[in-house]
Amino acid sequence: MRTTTDVPVRKNDEVTLDIIGLTQDGEGVGRADGFTLFVQGALPGERVRAKVLKVKKQYGYAKMLELLQASPDRVEAPCPIYRQCGGCQLQHMDYAAQLAWKRQHVIDSLTRIGKLRVADAAGAAEAAGDAGGAGGVVADGVVVHPTIGMDEPWRYRNKAQVPIGMAQADMADGAAGSLIGGFYARGSHRIIDMDACVIQHERNDESVRVVKRIGTRLGIRAYDETTGRGLLRHVVVRTGFVTGETMVCLVTNGTRIPRVDELVEGIRRALPDVRSIVQNVNTRNTNVIFGDETRVLWGSDVIYDELDGLRFAISARSFYQVNPAQTVALYRKAVEYAGLTGRETVIDAYCGIGTISLFLARRAGKVYGVESVPEAVEDARRNAALNGIANASFEVGLAEEVIPRWREAGIAADVIVVDPPRKGCDAKLLDTIVRMRPKRVVYVSCNPATLARDLAVLEAGGFRTMEVQPVDMFPHTGHVESVVLLVRKE
Repeated sequence: MRTTTDVPVRKNDEVTLDIIGLTQDGEGVGRADGFTLFVQGALPGERVRAKVLKVKKQYGYAKMLELLQASPDRVEAPCPIYRQCGGCQLQHMDYAAQLAWKRQHVIDSLTRIGKLRVADAAGAAEAAGDAGGAGGVVADGVVVHPTIGMDEPWRYRNKAQVPIGMAQADMADGAAGSLIGGFYARGSHRIIDMDACVIQHERNDESVRVVKRIGTRLGIRAYDETTGRGLLRHVVVRTGFVTGETMVCLVTNGTRIPRVDELVEGIRRALPDVRSIVQNVNTRNTNVIFGDETRVLWGSDVIYDELDGLRFAISARSFYQVNPAQTVALYRKAVEYAGLTGRETVIDAYCGIGTISLFLARRAGKVYGVESVPEAVEDARRNAALNGIANASFEVGLAEEVIPRWREAGIAADVIVVDPPRKGCDAKLLDTIVRMRPKRVVYVSCNPATLARDLAVLEAGGFRTMEVQPVDMFPHTGHVESVVLLVRKE
């Protein structure tokens, strides 16, 4: 077994590397005498001189010292703090190249983890043309379509979650000082202060600036995770792209906000589009942003937005996709893959606030949604009523527990849609899907690795993976969303 003393490089060595790939975190992959080194900021096809920072048994990390040969896909990142900030990983990569890499990332996961055969580019194009995207694909392997990108891949985020800290000069205990806020530096919890983020909606940036300015004037202290003292932990801002409404949520380490009336009034005066100012209380020593208690300081407990003609109420802790334009593309593809005629019974696992459910309900006979978060189910029911949709019902619980109970009660699903968190589907849920034998399964995924793992289970259980459509929900980051069509083997 290899140990760190067996590897061909040591910490602080300087090496010349040819970059042969990218990790899912956007780090360049190079090899020194067969040993893998990850290099932040390097792109495939480049040659770099790098300094080894850390060595483990199978791989290590290095810092680029000099770019010896640049990739034709390299561009200048527009963000002035891009090299320090950990919010984006791929701003230095041409956008078309990002889309191609994300498709390849999905393909690599399907083949290496899922052991699935992927159709070659010519076969995929021919099959997609024959099927017209309707799920009738016949190809030698799974068809992975080109990634759906954005015409304008900037300023797309409708939600900002910004950790708050104190300026370094003001960290002495009891000293008055200024609030800072921004993303964490790469690989740390050191906050990089920023006034603007090129992937955030401008209203989100403005709202965070306002809270920092007014909070500083009122003497509000930021939470210090090392001591557990201080008050303001995060500022979370949500903006409705269609409605223009804004919610400001102050996440605090305690219930009492000093001079809260002045804070609220200052926010209202500075932000004419604000419709909701809420406080979330989180006193736990955790990196989880939200606590269990949310209270309204002013205005409504929700704001509203629209997706493809459907109206949604969004509370502070609602799961609501952060990129509205790409969400419509993703959900339209999910409905297309469901192949609905108006008579089908559909189950939507991990339904959240009912976004996919309501898209499906416009084409289905009946939709059943299940979600483990009670507040999300309340939002889903409210959203169904808001849109006059009567053929969708929602239940609180774990999908792997509720859906088997539905099956025992005689509910037979023609289509099952799953949109799980990054960890993928629970094994019990996959077993239930296999037992229920729907005609189609539509899998929406934010993690190609767990997607591939789950597809292998469903394939072994009698389904065939037909098509995969990657969607770029998060331009300039290493993340990629996918929607997948599986059909039951006859």
